Amino acid sequence: MDIQYLLFLQEFRNRINDAWTPFMEWVSMFAVTYLILIPVFVYWCIDKKKGLYTLATYYVCIAVNAVVKLTACIYRPWIRDSRVLPAGDSIRTATGYSFPSGHTTTAAPLYGGLAVSAWEKKSLRGISVLCVLCALLTGFSRNYLGVHTPQDVFVGISEAIFWLIIMSKLFGYLEEHPEKEDWFLLIAFAACLIVFHKRYRKLDKETFLHSGVLGTFLFVSYLCMVLGCKYTTASNAGFMMSLVAFFTPLIILVQEHIVPGRVQIASIVIT
Repeated sequence: MDIQYLLFLQEFRNRINDAWTPFMEWVSMFAVTYLILIPVFVYWCIDKKKGLYTLATYYVCIAVNAVVKLTACIYRPWIRDSRVLPAGDSIRTATGYSFPSGHTTTAAPLYGGLAVSAWEKKSLRGISVLCVLCALLTGFSRNYLGVHTPQDVFVGISEAIFWLIIMSKLFGYLEEHPEKEDWFLLIAFAACLIVFHKRYRKLDKETFLHSGVLGTFLFVSYLCMVLGCKYTTASNAGFMMSLVAFFTPLIILVQEHIVPGRVQIASIVIT
């Protein structure tokens, strides 16, 4: 049934000579490349709570989705049936297992979090509806391009809805009991140790050393940002932290002679 649906869409693509394929590819690309900039902007410039809610839900969905993918181990549609031919260049970004859809699981919590946040104001409910439609369109684009089955998309959206509800309840609870926030952070850290303990055992000394150095720099940078908020505005602290996105590609260009890609250039311009 799922393969027949993809073949139906494939036949439709062929009849219209792939006229919609570039647009569908752009919808998929936008969801995993630039969409996250919107909740980041919301966090820094509009409402920290709403931005953090969307981003936290997104990261939880991504982590859970990775576990589900590696547990289910369901192959891509064109591997299951050679009649399925992915459209355009979509096969290049369709890596790993198929179930659930990674693009959908990325787009749904981001669009969904923005939709939930905007729904609180009547004047912004039109934006909420638009976000929901964009999330559904992203899921459909994965079917249209022939890289995911309907069940891949359905489960990806279901994951997002589930975690949007859970994170909403969690944020509400922590707002009433802020003193318990540290305990939740410790629980999250312990959960990561339990889930990934086998991977930690495989770390060699060089990887552990490099990770420790990077982690230390990251800790110090965020510590300085938090302390800096006592003496300047959050916008100034965020601006100084975002300068990393500006200087890192330039340093790599000078030292390694590697020209920044389009995403890096876009980050520099936005910064």
